[in-house]
This record gives sequence, C-alpha cells and structure tokens, in this order.
Amino acid sequence: MKFIKLLILALVISFIPLKAQCGPDSLKFLETCQLETNYGIMTFRFFEDAAPLTTAKFKKLVNEGFYDSLTFYRVVKDHVIQAGTNIDNDIQTVQAEFNQYPHVVGTVGLARSEHPNSGSTEFYICLVPRPHLDGKYTVFGQLMEGYDVLEKIGNTEIVEQFVGEDKNIAFHTPKDPVIIEKATIEVINYFVE
Repeated sequence: MKFIKLLILALVISFIPLKAQCGPDSLKFLETCQLETNYGIMTFRFFEDAAPLTTAKFKKLVNEGFYDSLTFYRVVKDHVIQAGTNIDNDIQTVQAEFNQYPHVVGTVGLARSEHPNSGSTEFYICLVPRPHLDGKYTVFGQLMEGYDVLEKIGNTEIVEQFVGEDKNIAFHTPKDPVIIEKATIEVINYFVE
C-alpha cells in the first residue's frame, strides 16, 4: 500500500510543471518598460546594475507620465530613433554611467550633448549595431519585444534635416508623428533553474 501511495505521489508531481516545482528562491522579478506607440508596443529591460542613476531617473519620469504623448521626434535610418525633450530646464541631468554593454540592435541609451554628464530625458533605441557609440553613451536597457515595431518606426518616411555648425548632425523628423501614447513600468516574473 505504501508503494502505491508513493507511486501516485510521484505521478502527481511529474505532472506539475517544472517551474511550479521550483522553490521561492528560484523566482526572480524583472522590471521592464513598455512603450505603447501608435506603431505598436516595444518592451525593454533595464541594466540597473550598470546604470543605476540613469535607470532610477528614467523610471521616475515614466511613473510621472513624462513620456506619455511625446514623440520619437528623431528617426535616422540605419542609426537610432530618439524621444524626450531638453526644453524643461527644471529637469536635472544625470552623471554619465558608461559601461560594458554594446550598442546592438534594440539597445536603449541616454542621449546627451557634447558634455558627458548632460543627459536628462532624451533616450534613443538603436536600429542597427553602432559600435562607435560604445563607452561614450550610457546604455541602460535592451529591447525584449517589439523589434518589428522598431523596424517599422525606423522605416517611416522622414523630413530630412541636418543641424549643427557644420550641418553634420542628422535630425530627421518623421513625416507622420511617431507617438508614445503611454509609457509604463511593468514587473515580469521568471524562474532561474
């Protein structure tokens, strides 16, 4: 009889998904940012370990609704899409947190001027690998979902503009606005085996 009880218990346990058998220490939480745009949804994870100041500031701005209704005002094919604004002088800048994360497709970084510590609200997402930016800009996230949306935005029709003293900076603006309708911080659960 004891053998039959053990056999039944073993069969029941074998039908429980492996993830449900993991202990509470195996459950991990990951904060992500979801950007709901008029082109679709993109979700990225944070690199809080490498850019804690930038990540904290970005999350705070998202939670305050700062990015809601802003646009990706800069779309440079085979480079980046960029959103945010530096118009509000009350928003403090963030100390640069250059790190080991490379600029690959879907990398999320903090835009800045020539001064390394000038980043504030503007961020970019790479459309293609941009290794010349590695170690020169703060990388604070990586796209997890929505690569098709990123590609769609990257291929939108633009109004070409070049700015700067030498007219060498591309600030191409989408002909039809690419709007961040809502930005939210989401927590997802995952298991570590």
